Amino acid sequence: MKITFLGTGTSQGVPVIACNCDTCKSTNNKDKRLRSSVLIETNNTVIVIDAGPDFRQQLLRENVKKLDAILLTHEHRDHIAGLDDIRSFNYLQKKAMDIYAEKRVQESIKNNYYYVFSKVKYPGIPEMNLKSIENKTFFINKIPIIPIRVMHLKLPVFGFRIGDFTYITDANYISETEKEKIKGSEIIVINALRKKKHISHFNLEEALSMIEELKPKKAYLTHISHLMGKYDEVSKLLPSNVFLAFDGLKFSI
Repeated sequence: MKITFLGTGTSQGVPVIACNCDTCKSTNNKDKRLRSSVLIETNNTVIVIDAGPDFRQQLLRENVKKLDAILLTHEHRDHIAGLDDIRSFNYLQKKAMDIYAEKRVQESIKNNYYYVFSKVKYPGIPEMNLKSIENKTFFINKIPIIPIRVMHLKLPVFGFRIGDFTYITDANYISETEKEKIKGSEIIVINALRKKKHISHFNLEEALSMIEELKPKKAYLTHISHLMGKYDEVSKLLPSNVFLAFDGLKFSI
């Protein structure tokens, strides 16, 4: 299984519009972050988790020629705003795109992309095949996907475990029951917004504490804001098995 970080930034990305902080002014490409998303390639199946406003740019950068499915963690715009750009895959693959999301998230998609689901359809609109998921294992091309329920303040969000890889974004609480699903993962990706405590995301200290509890071989931090600081400086503060993810980072598991 090959993993590619399409984006590792928070909802505003990095640099932030009109910001003159050191991180936003950094010339290091590892400090330039598109909205969080990850590409998973396994067993001839290609999956993307979340399709935010940078979806088109991200897939062009990685030269993605095939996409079997999109998994959605939740309905916030930085995770669904790029769904219109599935049109190229609709045309090339001659079918609707399978989009896996829970019922609440599907309703948000129907509202945001009302023209896709209207009775009178305009030519060339994206074709979406919404597939419902719950908090139980489902399959994409015989690949088991284990949803992990986490909380984004009061909003229920799904993380996902695929084999020994677990991906969690936009969370600040994971129950003991859901932690059991994560344990044993070889690699965990988890959100860490900044150093200072935040109302709806893990901060750096909380993310490191969660990693220490779950004990993966390696962990990567994502959904990072400019307030976290520069890549090179923050990396020096991390345990030997924990890394700041960056856009374009690839690894196999």
